[in-house]
Amino acid sequence: MATEAPPPPRNATETDHGPVPPTTEQFVEVQQGEEFGELRRTYRSFAFPLTLAFIAWYLLYVLLSNYAGDFMSTRLFGNINVALVLGLGQFLTTFLIAWLYSRHAANSLDPRAEAIRNRMEGDA
Repeated sequence: MATEAPPPPRNATETDHGPVPPTTEQFVEVQQGEEFGELRRTYRSFAFPLTLAFIAWYLLYVLLSNYAGDFMSTRLFGNINVALVLGLGQFLTTFLIAWLYSRHAANSLDPRAEAIRNRMEGDA
């Protein structure tokens, strides 16, 4: 009668259903750590100023539309007036901010978040 070979050693971070999720205590520890705090500061230092600038830019457009009708109806060339140019500028600004955030996240946020995630999954 043949004996079966023992099963291969299991990784301490895996179960029959995949990786073991980190515990609540591990999440809290990482959240209170310096590396996660730096990740939050990096995100906030980018997102908050751009959000405030865009809201101010949007409110300026709304206020000008409501209270400076003569200025907004000034023709620049042909049937193109200031209101149309500033309105299209709103769309361009939205896409510019999305593109800048995508670059910022790919270069600054994602690598740090990935390092934290890898360390948590490896330590679980």
